[in-house]
Amino acid sequence: MNSITKTNHEPGQVQTVLELAVNNHAGVMSHIVGLFSRRAYNVEGILCMPVGNGKTSRIWLTVNEDARLEQMIRQIEKLEDVLDVHRHGAGHEVFERVGEFFR
Repeated sequence: MNSITKTNHEPGQVQTVLELAVNNHAGVMSHIVGLFSRRAYNVEGILCMPVGNGKTSRIWLTVNEDARLEQMIRQIEKLEDVLDVHRHGAGHEVFERVGEFFR
């Protein structure tokens, strides 16, 4: 469950980073991105890494801020394999470091 994706966003669009702690097994990423897909909510960037012994993973999602974001977060928190959700500003260092690989 490792993926790095970064795309350009609309100029002037405010972004935020969601950090999810999840159970690490086949299908977890599909459930999370499926939730976004069903609601036509675009994910601008994804980073996923296993944590510790590999039973859990940490997923960082860059998403655009809009009126639906709070509802999206509540829906993510309801997913069975999501253990915790934290919201960070757009300049979260995890994506800044990933961006160095693309320069």
